[in-house]
Amino acid sequence: MVPEEDDVARFAALLRQLKDRTDRSYGALARRLHMNTSTLHRYCAGEAVPVDFAPVERFAALCGASAEERLELHRLWLAAVAARQRPAGKPEMTQVAGDVTGAAAAGATGAAAAGATGVAVAAAPRATPWYRRRRLTVTTAAVAAVLLATLGTLSALPDGSSSVESEGRLADPTPTTTSGAPKSASPKSPSPSSSSGSATPSPSVSGKAATSAPPTGGGGTASGNGQSGGSSSGGAETPPGTADVPLTWTADSHEWALGCSHDYVIDKPPQQVPPPPPPQDAANWARALGAVHGREQLVEISVQGRSKTAVVLEALRVRVVGRGEPVAGKAYSMDQGCGGSLSPRYFAVDLDINRPIARPVDGGDENGPIPAVRMPYRVSSEDPEVLLVTATTKTCDCRWFLELDWSSQGRSGTVRIDDHGRPFRTSSIEGLSRYSYYQLQWSPWTE
Repeated sequence: MVPEEDDVARFAALLRQLKDRTDRSYGALARRLHMNTSTLHRYCAGEAVPVDFAPVERFAALCGASAEERLELHRLWLAAVAARQRPAGKPEMTQVAGDVTGAAAAGATGAAAAGATGVAVAAAPRATPWYRRRRLTVTTAAVAAVLLATLGTLSALPDGSSSVESEGRLADPTPTTTSGAPKSASPKSPSPSSSSGSATPSPSVSGKAATSAPPTGGGGTASGNGQSGGSSSGGAETPPGTADVPLTWTADSHEWALGCSHDYVIDKPPQQVPPPPPPQDAANWARALGAVHGREQLVEISVQGRSKTAVVLEALRVRVVGRGEPVAGKAYSMDQGCGGSLSPRYFAVDLDINRPIARPVDGGDENGPIPAVRMPYRVSSEDPEVLLVTATTKTCDCRWFLELDWSSQGRSGTVRIDDHGRPFRTSSIEGLSRYSYYQLQWSPWTE
């Protein structure tokens, strides 16, 4: 048997070889792969193995790996994953059987020899021989298997109570639980108010921050776990049934383009509007002024599995729940000398069309393009993913939210992503007076 360390070490060695070829730092590569620098370093050091080949494939592409190198990398990845999943210290069954057989033969030979010579052998206390310990282990395992088989037979009796309980865990009809249904279920059939990834009635669910809901347009970072009434990541008690949903998410609805460019619509004169805040204080600033996102809204969503088991993100969908006349007021620009050549990859959403979709768009930096995130996509506790959604409008005051379809281990469901339990809100700024902050005061916008 090939030691686990050898399989993982060979995989990590090829990753390092490809990385060294680029002359780029772990941080530069991690930014282009949209993952944590520490995660990439652990892969290359052999301290962790990705549960999905997708990030490895993107890594190989960025490093300019040839077709042969990608095939070899895939082969080594399969071996490394198998090695990590192999139970540590598990003996081969053929070896155990051979040891037990050999021990029995040796015992028979010893007894025959003692009988032939007529010599009495006194039983002295001693430690249990290794072969008897292995025989005891095999015997215990066999007895356990028989007991499990008996219990399984009893659970399948015609009264049906056990089978009903098991099915209830897979598809709980309780309105506050989204547990999905087996893959063999009929195709999805979303309703106008909710959408589920299974044929079993399973309403969409949303996360809600532990703090009180802010006024319209004044959200901040929302979070959830796929369970109605979820809480922020501050250690709040987990609601019952949350374990049925294998992922968690957080959403920041006050992201700014390049960290410095954004418009807010505020129904106040310039004299009553304070200077632009730092990006990290934007949510509180907007909440205090009753501001609405103008023309464009960026939502950054972090998605992570609850365990090492892969969760497949099947689709990201958009639902517009209201369109009205654009908000009255003035447009205030947060631009203060944006710079930098980094353009993150994102999902573009046109809120003005009848059925908007989340369209993946490539990003880029000084080193070249950054491939877009395309569904389906896998995440886990070791491989989180950040999804950036950019929604735009030129015609309406739009209220909308997102639905993220997931599947894992034969179950599926839909997570609703919104602004603290309310739809996101984005309004057009067409025809509005626009101001920028210049020389310590708000001044009419000039191109």
